[in-house]
Amino acid sequence: MDKFITAFQSKGRQRTAIGSLMFVLITSLFLTASAPSSPDFQIGVPLDQALVYNGGESANPRDYDPATTYSSGDKLVFSGLVMLDQNLNIRPDLAETWEVSGGGTIYTFKIRENARFHNGREVTAQDVAFSWERAASPELASDTVLTYLADIVGVREKALGQAESISGVKVIDDKTLQVTIDAPKPYFLMKLTFPTSYVVDEENVSAGEEWVRQPNGTGPYKLTEWRSNEYIVYTANSDFYLGAPSIPYVVVKIYAGDDVRLFETGDIDVAGVGLYDVQRMLNPAEPMSRNLVTGVNLCTSYVVFDATVPPFDDVNVRKAFSMAFDRQRYVDVLYRGVALPAVGLYPPGLPGFDYGLQGLPYDPAQARELLKQSKYGGPEGLPEITYTNSGIGSYIGGTVAALAEMWQTNLGVTIKVENLDYNFYYEQIFSGNHGQIFDGGWCADYPDPENFADVLFHTGVPQNHGGYSNPELDALLEAARIEPDVTKRIAMYQEAERTIVNDAPVLFTTHSLSYELVQPYVKGYVFTPITIPLERYMWLDGK
Repeated sequence: MDKFITAFQSKGRQRTAIGSLMFVLITSLFLTASAPSSPDFQIGVPLDQALVYNGGESANPRDYDPATTYSSGDKLVFSGLVMLDQNLNIRPDLAETWEVSGGGTIYTFKIRENARFHNGREVTAQDVAFSWERAASPELASDTVLTYLADIVGVREKALGQAESISGVKVIDDKTLQVTIDAPKPYFLMKLTFPTSYVVDEENVSAGEEWVRQPNGTGPYKLTEWRSNEYIVYTANSDFYLGAPSIPYVVVKIYAGDDVRLFETGDIDVAGVGLYDVQRMLNPAEPMSRNLVTGVNLCTSYVVFDATVPPFDDVNVRKAFSMAFDRQRYVDVLYRGVALPAVGLYPPGLPGFDYGLQGLPYDPAQARELLKQSKYGGPEGLPEITYTNSGIGSYIGGTVAALAEMWQTNLGVTIKVENLDYNFYYEQIFSGNHGQIFDGGWCADYPDPENFADVLFHTGVPQNHGGYSNPELDALLEAARIEPDVTKRIAMYQEAERTIVNDAPVLFTTHSLSYELVQPYVKGYVFTPITIPLERYMWLDGK
């Protein structure tokens, strides 16, 4: 989903995005600028037995709660009924087995007998039910629960304060949970891989908002020490129900400096490679190039137009702003050619990606004509336009500056920029506290086009921050939800993408590429375009 940096997810290997991809770039610049020049870490674990990353942390406790995080969550500490494996296939996790009945609407999960919380207490079906009831409670006010759990009968009513409990969740016995969804949907289990559905301990979460610093999770690692601005230590869970991890410790150094420099000096084991270092790492003469791992993320960056307010309530204005954008120049100059131009919603590698999609072309003359044809009659008739960005003070990043310059040059439109505190950026966006244009972006939570088209652009869904609405698109997406034929279903989502592109509710900018450095003694590392708890599959050899 919209990805937000947290202490663990900001490590080099993670594809988080969690805010938009633009947000990650800006935040990364800030974190690097804030880093101490020569950190001196005194970490009480043997680092030759630890997988070490560099990362950051958030000042917002909600970023660490699986029910409220905007990121891919801490999958070392927490887990759910099912998971994605290294090949992005659905696999059993806390649930050992499940049966589907009722024409595809009733799921009966069997919880593993050996599944335990980190404190040794057995995980029961009641724990899952409690976790989902908590996530859907109006008091918690999760912005993600309707996106990932609303297929379950009664979740919407619970979240809206219209019901005391989720009617579609029934505890049969200590190890059996029955879940009823509103229609047969082939992607339902995939949604349960997102943190909103993860299991938490009722006693633990009742200890106050600081519980996230001492979480009693169920995952492959325990969070054993967290020193703000210094480091976080995770210790292997020897009682993990899928087998104890081979790596005894995972350490995240916080604000330690530039990833590549730290990797070069041996201070960290896996590093993300920023834009300014990619060409160096791609050069075969560079010694570290042999450590480079590359891949295409399932991510799309875009800029959102608020379709509910002037001037972007007019489709001609939205199209004009899109066609005044020189996508190739944007990629070549700002990304140094190490990103892919995005003409549509789906990233390469996602089922439904359409190689023949044309998109809206860069055509300044046609853009000016569309603006003239709009109800605003041209640039002189437009209201003041504010671009909301995550940032600090009055700083304007290169991406925003580039967009503003293109719109000024090609349309004669001047943009006002406002920055919001990056710790709380998405809370403000969900609350509607933003200008007519704002940064957006999406990375796949599961490999299905529903996770993009339906989750982002159906009328009224929580992630449709620009308020875009097209009844014909809604009908198409609703039909695709329950289409059992895979070929027909993919064709429906491709048609949906063409409709979205033509209506221009957002300006698509880039699909990101991943460049990571991995030390040779780190074994079992594979690139995954969606974040999974890869550490439990890895081992160290000769560190």
